[in-house]
Amino acid sequence: MNYTEARVYLDEISKYGSVLGLESMKELLDRLGNPQDDLKFIHISGTNGKGSVLAYLSTVLSGAGYRTGRYISPTLFSYRERIQVDQEYIEKDALARHVTKIAAAVEDMKNAGLAGPTAFEIETALAFLYFKEKHCDIVTLETGLGGLLDATNVIRTPVIEVIASISMDHMDCLGDTLEKIAQQKAGIIKPNTLVVSAAQQPEAGKVIADTCKEKSCSLRTVDPTQLRDIRYGYDLQSFSYKAWVNVQIRLAGSYQIQNAALALEAVEALREAGYQLSDEQVRAGMLNTVWRGRFTLLRRDPVVIIDGAHNPGAAQELKQSLELYFPGKKLHYIMGMFKDKDVQTVIELTAPLAEDIITVETPHNPRALPAQALCQAVRGVNSHVQAAESIAQAVKMSLERADKEDIIIIFGSLSFLGEAEKEVLNGGVNNEQ
Repeated sequence: MNYTEARVYLDEISKYGSVLGLESMKELLDRLGNPQDDLKFIHISGTNGKGSVLAYLSTVLSGAGYRTGRYISPTLFSYRERIQVDQEYIEKDALARHVTKIAAAVEDMKNAGLAGPTAFEIETALAFLYFKEKHCDIVTLETGLGGLLDATNVIRTPVIEVIASISMDHMDCLGDTLEKIAQQKAGIIKPNTLVVSAAQQPEAGKVIADTCKEKSCSLRTVDPTQLRDIRYGYDLQSFSYKAWVNVQIRLAGSYQIQNAALALEAVEALREAGYQLSDEQVRAGMLNTVWRGRFTLLRRDPVVIIDGAHNPGAAQELKQSLELYFPGKKLHYIMGMFKDKDVQTVIELTAPLAEDIITVETPHNPRALPAQALCQAVRGVNSHVQAAESIAQAVKMSLERADKEDIIIIFGSLSFLGEAEKEVLNGGVNNEQ
């Protein structure tokens, strides 16, 4: 296969959805020689903050001279964004070559009467093959859904496990209580490993602590009382945490202070595991970390920000950030959501702050909530709402109605933020398919 053929193959597989469970993944990797067993991992689960913590840690490690893989999902701007080494996307020829190999293994599985792997399982196997080929020293690995039964949980060689903030999300498949969801997220913990956790709600914290005790793991947890000297800003923030004084970050959002503290706790765990990370390298990595789509400033006059707040936990954080950074400012929203999310709670948390709201439908995704349906749901909380026919139309309308001193917030499903960014930046060219 060439790159285009490989992408068509992956797109076709993706139509069949996803299934939780590890049997097919293990079978596929066995047929590929188990490349994951030759790698070391930082395995990251949680509901909100996984990607940001991954970005901090991978940037720190790359800056310290470790060849570092990144595996993330979903992606905003390019399919190849999900698999990176030292912030460079997987090459098209490498993707085509490895997908060709995987497709042959999948065909063998089907011929043997076995169930074929899902798109996410194939992508995860692709990442493992590529990271092994690139001789990565360490891989920052983000779970796709949950943890226990997630395809990434086939790994047997984690250096540390990191559990970001846990909140209610994906209740249809992870459980209808915080405790049940936490059990899934804590499912990545392996015996006798180092575990790092965000400050959690009591039910989730207990699950993590009990799991660590059961599996003889060392547990480090963020202590919010140790955060001090916090200076917020949507282009530069700083804080002190424990022995770390005046750490600077460029990632915006009030929640990023907590994410950064979790990253620093993970740094300490990595040092305990033998990784050489100087204070200077850590500080430089934290400052240089970029994570597009997480309260990201796109332009000024008016200020336009995109944020992937698509569940109640993230919506609460977005609300806090808007109140913190923009008190008294007129806020204009562009909002798009998936229908399988807790849409009503997200609306109730965010909509009262808005001067007006434009709803959009995430294109090319069967999970997308139609713009008109989202508009109707918003109208119960904020009557100044209308549905747009396209993301381009929504951006044009919002820019036209906003004064220079106003704020435009584009948020919701991560899957439409890439297109929204292009429209805000005057239709920037993107040749990715």
